[in-house]
Amino acid sequence: MTYHVLVPDNVHASAVDVLKAAGDGLAYTARGQITRDELLAEIVNTDALMIRSAHKIDQPVLDAAQNLRVIARAGVGVDNVDLTAATERGVIVMNTPDGNTVSTAEHTLGLMLALARHIPQSHISMNEGKWDRKTYGGVELRGKTLGLVGFGRIGRAVAKRALAFDMSVVTYDPYITAEQAGAAGVRQVSLDDLFAQSDFISLHALLTDETRNLVNKETIAKMKPGVRIVDAARGALINEADLAEALQSGQVAGAALDVYVQEPPDPNNPLLHLPNVVHTPHLAASTEDAQIVVAVEAAQLVVAALLKGEYKNVVNQAVLAK
Repeated sequence: MTYHVLVPDNVHASAVDVLKAAGDGLAYTARGQITRDELLAEIVNTDALMIRSAHKIDQPVLDAAQNLRVIARAGVGVDNVDLTAATERGVIVMNTPDGNTVSTAEHTLGLMLALARHIPQSHISMNEGKWDRKTYGGVELRGKTLGLVGFGRIGRAVAKRALAFDMSVVTYDPYITAEQAGAAGVRQVSLDDLFAQSDFISLHALLTDETRNLVNKETIAKMKPGVRIVDAARGALINEADLAEALQSGQVAGAALDVYVQEPPDPNNPLLHLPNVVHTPHLAASTEDAQIVVAVEAAQLVVAALLKGEYKNVVNQAVLAK
């Protein structure tokens, strides 16, 4: 039997090489980015889907996928996949949680530094022919408290780098113990204490019903006046209107954002064009190094699942009991 793999996104050639090396038992279609209509047409006889973040694998796509057994996400987040519908149909969803850890952690630190020292704003000012040293004075990271909401792989990698900047690091994560936090050199605190103590807050939580709009008018009021907020995780962790209001009032001194509720953000997004916000277009995992690693790992997951019946990094564990 020959299984068919569809790759509807642009992935590094090394991942295609993994599929090619699998031999006669596996065929693939990987011609680069395709449209949703093309996806709906081509997925009919597909056994495995290897995706990034461009396509939404929702009920209509899953309904069209008559033979689909496996979805492999080249990356961590799977909020573009309807996990409930996939599980109901017996489709195993896997991700690659390790590949972009360093890339995202480094980008987070880059955002923090840009935020603390007004690097983008002063660059624009210089390009406009100005020499404004007074407006763009900043603050040091040294001696500041960084609050990490979420202490998984990326949160831990950020903590390691922040400690090297002589920051104090606290974290809130209901899935780790105080001993685990201490072993990493940070303190585990309640969410309210994190808000009250932190000079910088960086979000690394998964997007769930409980964490959606985690940063909102009520929680911002609990934060230290002048706090700076970084989000390179998921845009929906933040209520964008509430954050914009706090940035304008000064309760939040600045924000650095790589992700948004809608991507690309609506031109009327209240966070756009605020002078105390640093923006990047969902670049945290977009290093050449990370994209190679996650694409190759996703291809390896597909090959192991289809040809060996081996499943790793399964996101919807309930499907294994079906």
